[in-house]
Amino acid sequence: MKLSWESRIRDLLYAYDDLHRGHSYPWVALAPTRPQNSLIPSCLVHLLLVVNSFASSVNARNTVVVHRLLSRNHEVEIVETNRRGHAIRFAQDAARRGLDAVVAFGGDGTLNEVATGLAGTTTALAVLPGGSTNVFARTIGVANDPVVATNGLLAGLQEDRIEPIGLGRVNGRFFCFHVGIGFDAAVVAHVERHASLKRWLGHPLFIWSSAMTWARGYDRSRSQFAINDLSTGQRLPGQFTVVLNTGPYTYLGNRPLDLAPDARLQRGLTAVTFSSLRLPTMGAALMSAVRGRSAATVRDVTEWSPANHLHISAANDDIRIPFQVDGDYLGDTETLDINYVEDAVRLVWPGSASEVDL
Repeated sequence: MKLSWESRIRDLLYAYDDLHRGHSYPWVALAPTRPQNSLIPSCLVHLLLVVNSFASSVNARNTVVVHRLLSRNHEVEIVETNRRGHAIRFAQDAARRGLDAVVAFGGDGTLNEVATGLAGTTTALAVLPGGSTNVFARTIGVANDPVVATNGLLAGLQEDRIEPIGLGRVNGRFFCFHVGIGFDAAVVAHVERHASLKRWLGHPLFIWSSAMTWARGYDRSRSQFAINDLSTGQRLPGQFTVVLNTGPYTYLGNRPLDLAPDARLQRGLTAVTFSSLRLPTMGAALMSAVRGRSAATVRDVTEWSPANHLHISAANDDIRIPFQVDGDYLGDTETLDINYVEDAVRLVWPGSASEVDL
């Protein structure tokens, strides 16, 4: 009989002596492990490790190693998400109980949910890469290997590298690195309709989805929405807008695609709007992004910052605007309100990681 993911990881955890032998715990909330003695002095913190086992780079073995490393000097609880919105509730519960930090181990969507659940609380957010792209984690200098990243996280806790950062918010939902509106969101929706291929294909799936959406999955014949900057009164028609809390927009393999190189954490939001999706415009913008130059150097593309108070409305009554937040498609709507929230969440930055014996 084939063992479930939960059964395999529980067996591995017991094998590592990270859980008390002779006791049975439900997977959804495994009992906290006690810190082991270490030659490295460290301040004990109480952590919640939120695992998305469906994320592209998460498996039972690296989850066990991550859990084991975190448990050496800290008290750790571990939970698994099994539906959309689950990580928000786990994070909110951790904050209510006064835990010191919540570690998001999954893709950018898992990170977004944990950040949303922790926003406005004193419980810190920590990031481990488990997705196919891991945009935010790479943006803040987290290693793309989960085990190496865990060492960096432990060093960050040891060095007390915890600082508040601002987040964007769209229709009440927080975002860590960007919200995509229009064409971009339609591409993400196409990817999610083929989610079973995402773990195996990774970036080629996004390229294929972009081509399919551009060719026949999105109305490029007219403006889809109007974007209004409530601070300046600026108004632009749009086919595609991305509002960035930090750059890059995404990664293609190891190469960052930076639509707005000046977009960085703690600088407020930056908006990049495409008023046309003509092939020359898209191609030129892509080349600029690959080279680290602003897409606003391309005709029909506009960038402005700060863009901290935006209202976006459908261009016509028969249009609904698709949108995605940190790479997760959230549906379509008639209006979007976007604003910047200073010091929304306390972030654990990676420290000077050293090798840890396994």
